[in-house]
Amino acid sequence: MFKDQTNKLAPPVSRRQLLKIGLLASVACISPLPAWARYSLSGNQLRSLSLYNTHTGETLRKVAYWEQGVYLQDALSEINVLLRDHRADSVKPIDPHAIDLLFALQDKFDCQCPIEIISGYRSPETNSKMSRNSSGVAKRSYHMQGKAIDLRIPNVPLKKLRKAALELGRGGVGYYPKSNFVHVDTGPVRRW
Repeated sequence: MFKDQTNKLAPPVSRRQLLKIGLLASVACISPLPAWARYSLSGNQLRSLSLYNTHTGETLRKVAYWEQGVYLQDALSEINVLLRDHRADSVKPIDPHAIDLLFALQDKFDCQCPIEIISGYRSPETNSKMSRNSSGVAKRSYHMQGKAIDLRIPNVPLKKLRKAALELGRGGVGYYPKSNFVHVDTGPVRRW
């Protein structure tokens, strides 16, 4: 027996209770982690991406951007260039957590082909022009901060891609079936 905080003797733990605790602990250890937890806990895992910019035709193949718990600056620079505002030819650093979202989605679908990028960074001027021409473009878009990416994955139905992005629970998820892409960002968790 042991004493609780009020200095009274607490009842002993029964064998059945102890077995329940052991069973729950073992199930917790062998059950798969959700994707967001797996990536946040795997400090030594190598993370690489294959990307294709649908507007410029540029491709990056298996660029390793994270290794031994560190973001690799040269690789991030390459990704920033591919995700640049191609209309203004303007580059801005992309939020590494947004890049991690791409990695998580690529991994979820065991994607061997490049993720198709429709839009990454947008300059304020480009975003302003786009928002005047379309009601689907936010005037204060996370794209202007380098925190949003519009994408699709070849051979993955858009509905499945949206569902996977929502399950990550790591920011905003927009669904644009008419335009054939899903939007992900690292802002507050929300959906549309």
